[in-house]
Amino acid sequence: MNDIRRTILWVIFGFSLVMLWNQWQVYNGKPAIFGSLSNAAAPAATAASASAGMPAVPASAGPSGVPAQAGATAPAGAMVPVSGAAPSVPREHITVTTDVLRLTFDTEGGSLTRTEFLNQVADDKTSTFVLLDESAGRTYVAQSGLIGGDFPTHKTVMTASAERTLKEGADQLVVRFESPEQGGVKLVKTYSFKRGAYDATVRHEIMNAGTTPVSPKLYLQLVRDGNKLAGESSFYSTFTGPAAYTEAKKFHKIEFSDIEKGKAEIDKDATNGYVAMVQHYFASAWVLPDGVKRELFVRKVSDNLYSVGMIAPLDPIAPGATKSIDASFFAGPQVEGMLEKVAPGLELVKDYGWLTILAKPLYWLLTQLYTFLHNWGWAIMALVLTIKVAFYWLQAKGYESMAKMKAINPKVMAMRERFKDNPQQMQQEMMKIYREEKVNPMGGCFPIMIQIPVFIALYWVLLSSVEMRGAPWAMWIHDLAAPDPYYILPLVMTLTTLLQTALNPAPPDPMQAKMMWIMPLAFSVMFFFFPSGLVLYWITNNILSIAQQWLINTRMGVPPQFNLPKF
Repeated sequence: MNDIRRTILWVIFGFSLVMLWNQWQVYNGKPAIFGSLSNAAAPAATAASASAGMPAVPASAGPSGVPAQAGATAPAGAMVPVSGAAPSVPREHITVTTDVLRLTFDTEGGSLTRTEFLNQVADDKTSTFVLLDESAGRTYVAQSGLIGGDFPTHKTVMTASAERTLKEGADQLVVRFESPEQGGVKLVKTYSFKRGAYDATVRHEIMNAGTTPVSPKLYLQLVRDGNKLAGESSFYSTFTGPAAYTEAKKFHKIEFSDIEKGKAEIDKDATNGYVAMVQHYFASAWVLPDGVKRELFVRKVSDNLYSVGMIAPLDPIAPGATKSIDASFFAGPQVEGMLEKVAPGLELVKDYGWLTILAKPLYWLLTQLYTFLHNWGWAIMALVLTIKVAFYWLQAKGYESMAKMKAINPKVMAMRERFKDNPQQMQQEMMKIYREEKVNPMGGCFPIMIQIPVFIALYWVLLSSVEMRGAPWAMWIHDLAAPDPYYILPLVMTLTTLLQTALNPAPPDPMQAKMMWIMPLAFSVMFFFFPSGLVLYWITNNILSIAQQWLINTRMGVPPQFNLPKF
């Protein structure tokens, strides 16, 4: 029987090693052992999708007359929306710079096609971070225009006027796009960027230059390819894709795969909320003022391009009259305090999942510790210490139960040896020992189970917080969001995990005893690819747990001893 168990154990262990090696291959951009596990399209496919054009809004989501194209320039021979007379000005790209942003606009539609964050470094540390981008390998743009007639859209070439740089002492930079008259309507789009801000007010002025009333609808959309992020980890998962928020349905993410299958759920009609594109650490969003009726939509618009947006119907505009509607556009890092000021609920793009109720207070406490310590690494350690102190008496009960288990372990092992051929009698005698010694075998598990949600919430806080990007801790750790370049922290984490395992009482069952050692080792492998901040949190938790366990064992007269594995 033992030989069969040993064989099964080695099969599981060997398969785990194969799976880990497979993930290592994918992590380094090499072909997976079992075929490709990535759904990312090749850059060439992305470029082809971008050039192929796409509908701006699904037919099911809006009225007819929607622009037939969106995205990059259509290839020769492709159909484009009718734009009236030939453009009087050439199409061009203009770049403007604030103190935190470098932005590129396309005069075709006044669309925002590139956002570069001057205070955020790229993952390769050689340049600044780019979120929106329209290039050979990527498509991620923000567009707006009018539907409901032959009106200016994001395919209409406009005239641009803008200061190219936020001047010294100025608090605002304005970029203005004016369309030619089209269908009796002229559209003026004005972006206003403030110093230090990642959001802009976008005013759409619709002028009726015709002789009859018009009732256009304003659409706002974000268009993005479905490719995975460059350098995305294979050992932990973060969400990339569209999201929406309304008072009725609250925040909800929309998977690209659900859009592919036509199963995406989104509120069709609302008078509040926003639409967004979310990825690890960063997001973009269109926001309309509360009270403005809007229709939300999301769809796949070509082979590898997806859009999420809103359509706002406007009241009839009389001849010679002008109607204005303001929207907010955000593209930046997921800093909770900043997101809360842009729009209600926008901070939820930093998604903690079902543990948000625990994660948000932990994040607040972490930021408070940072303001005192001025170092995110020390703040993480201080936060773990604070949680340990808060749970000290609860965890002490668990360790006391484990100490009692360790004290009676010799008696249990001797009993198991006597009744090894009679499992039923062995179980009865074991329960008798527990009753006589007043030991609850589950007493060490219950306090730990209560704490697990808190530490999982803290895990998501550290994984999701953009403040960790480029934040140094000490010595060789210069970026808490990147893996340890020398693997020192993961090794320390592995050693502390094994030490903690050795201090726990050995399970009576030999197979369980072996698994107690194999599982921490297999689990520790993943930490070699985790962000340093997460590993630092785990090391701190392990060391404090070991110290507490040692102290309680000594106080109860149970000398701490190491239960080494016997394979």
